[in-house]
Amino acid sequence: QVQLVESGGGLVQPGGSLRLSCAASGSIVRFYAMGWYRQAPGKQRELVAAITSGGSTNYADSVKGRFTISRDNAKNTLYLQMNSLKHEDTAVYYCNADAPVYRLPWGQGAQVTVSS
Repeated sequence: QVQLVESGGGLVQPGGSLRLSCAASGSIVRFYAMGWYRQAPGKQRELVAAITSGGSTNYADSVKGRFTISRDNAKNTLYLQMNSLKHEDTAVYYCNADAPVYRLPWGQGAQVTVSS
C-alpha cells in the first residue's frame, strides 16, 4: 500500500523557516497534482499549497509569498519551504493528492509550532 510520510516539522520562532518533506512509497508525487494541507487545533484541515504535475503552483492567501511548494519526481518527494513563519502557521501539516479521488490514507503529519 502506498504511504505518505511527512517530516521536517519542529519548533521555530516567529520569522523563522522550516522545510517539510513528504516521501511517497509509490508514484503519486510524480503523476498527480499534490498539495500540502494543515490542521490547527479545533479547526478543519485546509489546503495551503498545491502543485500540478506540470509544476504550476497555487497558494492560500494566508501563505502566499512566504511558502514555496516543490516536487522531486525522481525521488517521489514533495517539499514545502516555509519562511517568515507566524504564530498562526502552527498546525499539523500533511501532504496528499490535490484531487479527492486520488487521495491516499493520510499520513501522521508533521507538527509545526511557531512560538517565541
